[in-house]
This record gives sequence, C-alpha cells and structure tokens, in this order.
Amino acid sequence: MNYITDNKKSRNFEPNLNQQMEKNIKKSAPNKPAAQNTKAAAPATPAKTGEFAFGKENYRLLFIGLAFIVLGFILMIGGGSKDPKVFNPAIFNFQHITLAPILVLTGYVIEIFAIMKKTKD
Repeated sequence: MNYITDNKKSRNFEPNLNQQMEKNIKKSAPNKPAAQNTKAAAPATPAKTGEFAFGKENYRLLFIGLAFIVLGFILMIGGGSKDPKVFNPAIFNFQHITLAPILVLTGYVIEIFAIMKKTKD
C-alpha cells in the first residue's frame, strides 16, 4: 500500500463522514426555537457562613482519637540500646509490640467514626 493513495482515500472519506454527521445533527435538532422561560428563577438560598464542619461531639471524638494515636506512638518509643553493639531484648516487650499498635489502630477507628458521625441538628 502506498501512503499517497491511503492519504487520498482518507481525504475522500472525511467529507462524506462530515456530511453524514451534519445530516444526523439536523435531523435530531428541533426546528422550533426554544421557549423562553417567563418565570423568574427563585433566588438560591445562601450558604450558612460561620459554622464549623462538624458538631461539638465530633470534635471531641476527633481529639480523643488523636490522643489515642499520640499515646500509642509515645509507647512505641524506647527499648533501644545506647551502645549499638549491645542488643537489648526490651524492644520486643508487650508495650512496644502489642499495646502501642492497638492504641494507634483504636485511635484511627475513633477518628473515622468521628468523621462519619452525623451531627444532631
């Protein structure tokens, strides 16, 4: 196949396609002009300003969740050794391995609940 003949074929094809598309548009377009709306649109109610995104209880739960997360990370601190050549097995105790991650995950669950909880209005 020659590029020049392919290009001519595509040029011949495009006007036919455009003409067909114009015919379809004319068929689907209404002949009547659109009726003008004589009624005045109702004024939109203005958004309330000066209000917080969440209610008082939501913020309280957010801060409680944040406290759980911070406490969990604080409990993960420590257990290391001052001398890098000496191994300290205290890094694997209950506080670092179990309690701290549970507190962090609980904090995240509280945060999600606080965000999803609907305020009472």
